[in-house]
Parts: sequence; C-alpha cells; structure tokens
Amino acid sequence: MALHKGTGDDRRLSVSPFLGITDPLGAMELAPPVHRLGEGPVAADTAYQLIHDELMLDGSAKLNLATFVTTSMEVQATRLMTECLDKNMIDKDEYPQTAELERRCVAILADLWHAPDPDAAVGCSTTGSSEACMLAGMALKRRWMRRNPERYAAGARPNLVMGVNVQVCWEKFCTFWEIEARTAPMEGERFHLGPEQAVALCDENTIGVVGVLGSTFDGSYEPVAEICAALDELQARTGLDVPVHVDGASGGMVAPFLDPELVWDFRLPRVQSINTSGHKYGLVYPGVGWALWRDKEALPEELVFRVNYLGGEMPTFALNFSRPGAQVAAQYYVFLRLGQAGFRAVQGACREVAGYLAGEIGKLDCFRLLTRGDQVPVFAFTTTEDVTFDVFDVSRRLRERGWQVPAYTFPANRQDLSVLRVVCRNGFSRDLADLLLADLNRLLPELRRQPVPLQDLGVPVREGFHH
Repeated sequence: MALHKGTGDDRRLSVSPFLGITDPLGAMELAPPVHRLGEGPVAADTAYQLIHDELMLDGSAKLNLATFVTTSMEVQATRLMTECLDKNMIDKDEYPQTAELERRCVAILADLWHAPDPDAAVGCSTTGSSEACMLAGMALKRRWMRRNPERYAAGARPNLVMGVNVQVCWEKFCTFWEIEARTAPMEGERFHLGPEQAVALCDENTIGVVGVLGSTFDGSYEPVAEICAALDELQARTGLDVPVHVDGASGGMVAPFLDPELVWDFRLPRVQSINTSGHKYGLVYPGVGWALWRDKEALPEELVFRVNYLGGEMPTFALNFSRPGAQVAAQYYVFLRLGQAGFRAVQGACREVAGYLAGEIGKLDCFRLLTRGDQVPVFAFTTTEDVTFDVFDVSRRLRERGWQVPAYTFPANRQDLSVLRVVCRNGFSRDLADLLLADLNRLLPELRRQPVPLQDLGVPVREGFHH
C-alpha cells in the first residue's frame, strides 16, 4: 500500500499494520494527509476504516434527543434507498417510475391534509422543510405582487408575519428575497404566535402569515384555526385578504393521525400551502421534505417549469436541481408499509414515551415543565429557581453519559428563560427513556452540591441546536 510520505508539518498518524494490505510496515509509518490530496490512492478497505474510526467520535444517533430527524428505519427501506442512490430526481424522463412515486406521495399528502380536490392539489418533494418553506414563501410574495403591482412598483416592501419561534429558514427566506420579517415576540407563558399578535402585525404589504404546527422550541401547536378566524375578521373589517402558510415540519405528520379532530390544514380556506419534513415524523432518513398548495391558483404559474415525463410534461418547481431519488422512494415505502393504522401506532408510541418521560421529570422537585409532549412528541422543561445549577449544567452532565439533550435560551421577550428540550422519535423506546431517567437521577445529587451554576464561575455556556 503506497501511503503519502509527507514533509514539513504534515499530521502523522499511527496506522494499524493490518491496514497495510501489501506493506504492513509502511502502514505503521505514515497515513494520508487530511487537508489535501495524497500523492497516490489507498486501498478501499483502508480508506473506509480510517473514516469509520473517526466517525466513532460522533454522538450516538439513538441518544440524540436534540434532533427531530429520523435516525431509525427498517433494513428494507435502507436497501431500497441504496438501490436508488444513483437516480437523479430531476431526470423525470430517465427515471419515470421514481417521478411517479413522487407524484403518489404528493397525492397521499393532499388527501391526508384534506385538500378540496386532492387531484387538483399541486406539490413536490424537496431536500427538506427549509427548501419547502422557501418555495411557499416565494409563492406568497408572487401572489402579493400580482395583487399589488402599483404598490410594489412604487417601492413598497412586502412583509411576512410569524412568531419569533419560527425555524431559522424563515429568517433566511426573508433575507434572501428581501421581505420584512415581522415577528411576534413571546410573552409570559405564550411561547408561539397567537391570533391577536398575528392580526396586529398585518397590513396592506403583508404577503402572508406563517402558522407553525409544532414549534421547535417546545413542541406546541400554534392555533392555526384561531389565526385564520382572526384574519377572516380582519378581512371583513378592512378588506385585507391575508393568506396563511402552515409550517408543519413536524406536526404535519403527527396531527393527521393522533389529532384528527384538530382543524389546521386545507379544511381552512385561508390555508394556501403546507410543508412538512419527510425526514422528521415522516419517518425517512434525511433529507426529504414536501411542499403542497391547495390548488393551481395558489402557486403562480411563473414559478413552475415543465420537464418531459413519459412523453408529456410534468411541472417542477423545486429550488434544487440534481438530487438522489432515494429519499422519495423511501417516503413512498413508509406510506405503503404503514398506512393509516401504522402511522397512528408509531406516532402514538412516540407521544406515549414523551408523555411518560415528561411526567417522570415533572415529579422531580428541581424541574418545571413547560410542555408535556402531548402535541408533537416533544417537551421542554427548566430548572426551578431554588436550585444551584442550571439547564446548561444538566445538559453538560448528561452528555458525559452520551445523551444529547439541548439547552438553550428562549428568544424575545423571554430571554430570561433557559430550557432543556427532549425530542421523542421513532426508535426512542420506553426502555431508553428509563435509562435517561436513571442517569438524570444519578447526577442530580452531584449537581445539587454545586454552590452556583457553572456559568457563574466562568464556564462558557454551550447552547444546543434547537431547530
């Protein structure tokens, strides 16, 4: 095996001689450079093992209670994804059946979200909810521009109304497409957008209101129906017709199965578009998302491009171009595999574990629950005022045992509140929940012996990624 013989300040690794297939002794001397290409190739098994060993330093996906992203799928789904890795989603003519699976998934979601005419609903797959939100936001802006050509030509700046709890992709959208972001701050125990706050921020330049079905901060549903009702009243009073987009990144794949009586989707005429993350509670590995519009009128025609598909034309309107078809095939696999009853069972198990874990943590006198995991299977909690440690200390100590539980500070106007958040996904079992509780109870006596939170002693706060 010919390994790079570096000079100067090259990083030198001690490599097991068993990795040197043809030259064991050479493998003990030098390893390939890591920040530039080596002079020659290495054996495939050697390259694999070197990278594999480094990746062991990553946290365990099963113990990652910070991410909403799916970390567990059946081996059949993984096999199917492997078979589709080389299929480019944009090549509808070359891979017509992959395109057909995408079309079926859109139809399934349109039916699930009660589109007035599922056959007339339009939608597409994306790389995730962030891209889907960008597409929905672009459609809202173009519709506003059509309705207000003179005002836009005169320099009026369009705005988008949302809660301060929205995912960061909405801030990016507003920056990229020159939209004024009007965000309603948190207040007291209200941690998301309410109907009064939404209406107060709307004016003739508002392109839409974003309602979030499953806030990443605490797992709560925003009151989409109440927001729509308040906007109905606004229209009756002022004539302003403000559409609504529902960011259902997580809740869009939970509420239809566990909360069927909750009206949040296309049953509300004011809801023009919905997105969800297939790679969150859609139960697919990253990255796949979905964007749907209630009908063709909701998606301006100038945003739609036509590609050849089975001798005809198929509309496409994603921001990305080349990407693998693996995730789309996996999404259809999950839909086919589970059906309505299967999704109810999986999501119900996640909510049951979240409720159990929240209840047990709520029994501890040093914590206060903000939510209980009874909407999206996610809950947030904070420390009580009489303890000498904070949420960042708890997160840091849990990480020593391999648990990744994010701690972070809430945004305006609740920067005074710092919380821990737990996401219960498919694969996070009751047994794992009990192990987490055992570790938490084991470290609490040590935390209670602290004189003050460690940040008061100069230890830097490490905020977890909460989106």
